Amino acid sequence: MLANLSIKNYALIDELNVSFTDGFTAITGETGAGKSILLGGLSLVLGKRADLSSLRDKDTKCIIEAEFRIDKYGLKSFFEDNDLDYEERTIVRREIQPSGKSRAFINDSPVTLDILTELGDSLIDVHSQHQTLRLADNDFQLKVIDALADNGKLLATYLDNLEGYRKTSKELEALIDFQREAIKEHDYNSFLLEELEAAPLKMGIQEELEERYEQLNNVSTILELLSKGYQLLNDDQVGVVNSLTELKQVSNRLSGFGSQYTDLNKRIQSVFIEIDDIAEELQRFQERAEADPQSLEETNTKLQQLYDLQKKHGAGDVSELLEIKEALSEKVSFTENLESDIQKKQELQSVQQKELDTLAESLSAQRKKVLPSLKKQLQDSLSSLGMPSATFKIEIYPSKEFKNNGKDALMFLFSANKGTDYGELKKVASGGELSRIMLTIKSILAKYEHLPTMMFDEIDTGVSGEISNKMGDIMNAMSETMQVFSITHLPQVASKGDHHFKVFKIEEGGTTHTKMKKLDPDERVRELAGMLGGKDLTDSAMAHARELLNF
Repeated sequence: MLANLSIKNYALIDELNVSFTDGFTAITGETGAGKSILLGGLSLVLGKRADLSSLRDKDTKCIIEAEFRIDKYGLKSFFEDNDLDYEERTIVRREIQPSGKSRAFINDSPVTLDILTELGDSLIDVHSQHQTLRLADNDFQLKVIDALADNGKLLATYLDNLEGYRKTSKELEALIDFQREAIKEHDYNSFLLEELEAAPLKMGIQEELEERYEQLNNVSTILELLSKGYQLLNDDQVGVVNSLTELKQVSNRLSGFGSQYTDLNKRIQSVFIEIDDIAEELQRFQERAEADPQSLEETNTKLQQLYDLQKKHGAGDVSELLEIKEALSEKVSFTENLESDIQKKQELQSVQQKELDTLAESLSAQRKKVLPSLKKQLQDSLSSLGMPSATFKIEIYPSKEFKNNGKDALMFLFSANKGTDYGELKKVASGGELSRIMLTIKSILAKYEHLPTMMFDEIDTGVSGEISNKMGDIMNAMSETMQVFSITHLPQVASKGDHHFKVFKIEEGGTTHTKMKKLDPDERVRELAGMLGGKDLTDSAMAHARELLNF
């Protein structure tokens, strides 16, 4: 419910602050007094695009603030999803800077216009003559039927399943597209993988092969050096082993002359053992080292294979080749398993489609059940609004496509007079007829679902006095379960309001200002009398006004 509206520096409004209560509120005023300005300001705070021309003082920012009571609107999830503080008395604010920059806030948290608009759609339904174009929209028509059929929970279940079905369909399409492209690369990737699998790839293999290659390729030099080393140790005349043998004998004799010589003897004995072992090791290396052209060729082949693969794949070492091999293996494996994955997705899609079909059929059956009741309510209400011969032809039939509200296609045709052909609402109904039909539909919706605050903007244009009286009754009846506003120029409608506000203009200091005030009973009588008879408040006009108000 709209509890308060504050407007500063907007169009002809310097500053306006007005509070509202529940029930039916009528808003009147002379043509040009600023009723549309009031609605324009409210539209801005509900998310409408801002315009610098809206600023009264081009050097001062425009601020429009509206306070809503939202405890019955079920909007907690909206606030949670958008990381906003939920307050039962929520304040929505819009600021337009002189620079043209616009800012929006919900409970003092900055928000985008999209979020503001989404919230605004849940708070106020502004219904003008232009909005009657929605009557021709099948989605809107089905929404009315679903309200009567109490399809809310069924539609929610259908939408959840539809989301899953669309997700699966999207994933399936992506898999098929990927398979189409992957098949083109599969053979090449398999060839590359086979090459890598045939290579001796393991960590440290390159260093091992390079070391072996160096040994095999330089075997003659290695044998020569080993031989020389052995000779240096074992030469009969100057070999190190012979010299150490003599040194060992000397140290043995010395060890008998004191403990200090014993330690020295141990050290010399240790050196002798190490040198003797080295000599034996050199001899063993000599015996094992031999030219092996075949091993050399095999080692060189393996090394060249590694070098070629590194060059081919732009790899710096074997570890990078192993990573490339793993990636290729995954690609090849994924491609080979795609057919199985696609089949599984197709099976899931088929199951989801059957579930959706079942839910869509249930929706359709529920809708068809309430069509007679909807037609009767529409026709009875329109009859009281001066359209006694208005009839509807409403038929539901299946379509092939899954839509957000099921699989139904809808034929919603109208005839205003007996003997005339049925046709689409937008083609065969006049503006006044469309306004009355929309009012009727909104009044029916109000019985079956909790609608937000309803704002009727001169919906009664072109309507006669008696019919406007009935329209006022309908709006008043709607206000028993929701807050209703009507911007009207008809006294019959205004008289039905629980509250009555007047929009008017005054001139101060050569400047025109728009103001708004709540009328007390006497002011209300004079306002209605003026609407009935003009500026001259005749006794008959005053009496008529009191009669309308039941005073």
